Amino acid sequence: MPKGRKAELRDEVEGFAILSHPVRVGILSLLAKGPKNATTLRKAVGMSQPAFSYHLGLLRMGRLVNGVRQGKSVVYATDKANVKALASVLGQLTPK
Repeated sequence: MPKGRKAELRDEVEGFAILSHPVRVGILSLLAKGPKNATTLRKAVGMSQPAFSYHLGLLRMGRLVNGVRQGKSVVYATDKANVKALASVLGQLTPK
């Protein structure tokens, strides 16, 4: 297997690993409906702030979510390109 393809596969596996927790999938689902600030997201998933920050941090590190500071809060949205790329990989794995 070519070296570049190995790196691609590693990125894909990391993306799927990030989605292995229902809270992170829930956060993405909420953000699929539009950008939201961290407080709104945290309350919607019903978690403590430290636990929520951990899950949101993993989504950010995986480049599935990005945030933009607006005043005192940060508004988060899905990184559409990276989410679509991950969905495309999943589509390729689906039998036809």
